[in-house]
Amino acid sequence: MLADGWQVLVGRTDADNDYLSFRVARPNDGWFHVRGQSGSHVILQGPPGADPDRQTLQRAAAIAAYHSKARDAGVVAVSGTRVRDVTKPRGAKAGTVQIRNERVFKVRPARGDLAGEPGRASA
Repeated sequence: MLADGWQVLVGRTDADNDYLSFRVARPNDGWFHVRGQSGSHVILQGPPGADPDRQTLQRAAAIAAYHSKARDAGVVAVSGTRVRDVTKPRGAKAGTVQIRNERVFKVRPARGDLAGEPGRASA
């Protein structure tokens, strides 16, 4: 749980990623994934009608970076968008998606309890 009622959900497997992205997530939730690598889909859910601030988005992106093969890297590029802009190509394997309206976050991987701590995320 992040500040102000925001919650981060993390998929552990390809099947988890599909379930989170297409069954659990709501259209206006945030969706995050490390660019160009396999890894967890991360869903950012908040209070209905609320928009996350920059720090909350950065924290969710840092958590996505932590749950990827880039975990031990320095700064990592993470794609973020709204769930409504995430689709599954017909016939694609579990965990495979296409996204629109991508925003790229440059962050240092961090566990949920450390994401956003001083020195952990960058703009």
